[in-house]
Parts: sequence; structure tokens; C-alpha cells
Amino acid sequence: METFLETLVRGVMLGSVYALLALGLVLLFKSSRILNLAYGYMLMLLGYIFCLFFVTWGLPAAFSIILVFIIAALLGLVLDRFAFRPLIGQPIFAIIVLTLVLGFLFDGIAILGWKSLPLPIGLIPAGGVSLGAIRLPYAELLSFIIALLLFAVVVLLFQRAKIGLAMRCVAEDHQLSQSMGISVKRIFAISWAISLVIAAVAAILLGSMQTVSPMLSFVGLAKALPVILLGGLESIPGALVGGLIIGLAELFSITYLDPVLGGFSGIMPFILMLLILLIRPYGFFGLRIIERI
Repeated sequence: METFLETLVRGVMLGSVYALLALGLVLLFKSSRILNLAYGYMLMLLGYIFCLFFVTWGLPAAFSIILVFIIAALLGLVLDRFAFRPLIGQPIFAIIVLTLVLGFLFDGIAILGWKSLPLPIGLIPAGGVSLGAIRLPYAELLSFIIALLLFAVVVLLFQRAKIGLAMRCVAEDHQLSQSMGISVKRIFAISWAISLVIAAVAAILLGSMQTVSPMLSFVGLAKALPVILLGGLESIPGALVGGLIIGLAELFSITYLDPVLGGFSGIMPFILMLLILLIRPYGFFGLRIIERI
């Protein structure tokens, strides 16, 4: 059995990857108010596409990563322009149904193209590094570093870059942003592109830690939803905090509860999600909206 300290450290590392999963959903929801329920299937498909380039075709790792990022960004732009932009002003139920339909479509593409077979990436070498009594696999350590760096880039983007400030403005008020000369439709498109590039990063990291398989579609949404509900649908810091909470809860459940209860770690994120919905439905860092009648 792992030591308490080792479980703690590995839980933080796993939580950072879950936070990265949630980040793509949060960025999209902040700007467009769309909760992308097809996110997990998109993540899985991007993982398989990376395997096609890197594993099947044998392209260099850097070139494969760049190609997947380009495809992810283009996919985001196409979805925004041809799938979701025509639904602007339509009932939210129509948008939710569309995300579900797209999810089934991407799942079907993955089944047709790769027969749902698990594929190892082999991008990060096996083995690990020892820090005293703690043994950390290279895949988890590198995933943790990349996740933190990407969070730092996104925070700087929102605080310093012109496009980031425009995204913050659109997140606050669409009509006010339009009156200030900000193209809301352009911000929507950029948000979709960034969201799916982040999904591609998460797919490569998760595929390196495990394998690329249909399970990624489950992990992509089943882990990200509890994270954003814990942290708040609009909060980037909340995504990081929520990811760490879910990661720690899962690892401690695997280490200490699964030997007794068997498989309890699989439902732990959903228990936390249920509790937060009952106690604080807007999350720890989410906006509390009060409507007066």
C-alpha cells in the first residue's frame, strides 16, 4: 500500500490533469454559456488522431502534437460556425441535445476508425523518479508540470492579452461587449478553438498515463463535471481547486477505501458532485446569481 505522503502527492498530480480537463469546459462556458456535453468524446477522438500520427504513421512527436492542435482548433471553429452559431437565441435545451448528438457522432467515428481498441501512446518513457520514499512515474510528473504551465498561460492570457480581456468582457455581458465593438461571434469561435486544443493536450497526457481508449470519453466528462461543479462553472481558479479535490479524493479512495469497499473510488467524484449540488450549487468560486421577483 502507498504511504500517506505518496498518495497525497500523486493525488495532487492526478488532480492537476482533471483540472486541465475542466479548464476547456470552463473557458467555453464563460464566453458562450454552452456546457459541452460532447467534450469527453471529442477528447477521445483527438487522442485517437494523435495515435494515428505518432503510433501508426510514425511521425515525429513534436510534428504529431502540432498537427493534432491544428485539427483541434479547426474542429472548434467548424463546430462554432456550422453547428452552434445557427442556434444562437434558441432554447438551451436545443443546444444541450446538439452537444449530445455530436458526442454520439464522434463516438461512432472512433468506433469506425479504431474499432474502440485501446492504444498505448508511448510518448513519455516508462519508469519514474524517487523523491525520498515517494516514487513518481514520469508520465504523472510531466503531466503535472504541463498542466500547471498551461494554467499559467491561460491566466496570463486573461489578464494581459487583448484577446483575453475581450473574452473576459464577453463572459460578463454579451450585449455590452457588442456595443463596445467586440465581436462576440469571433470570441465564441476563439473559445471553441482554445477549448478543443486544451482537450487535445489532456487527451495526450491521459493517454500517456493510461492508454487511448473509449474510456477517455468517460473520464473526459465524468471527471470534468464534478470538478467544474465544485469550483464553479465560470471560475478558472475554481477548476484548479476542484481538480485537486477530485484527484485527492479519488487517490485516497483507491488507497484506503477500495481494499475494504471495492470500487468505491469510481463513485467518489459523483458523491462529491451530489453534495456540492445540494449544499452550494454554484460551486466554491462560482457566481451566485440572485433574481428578484
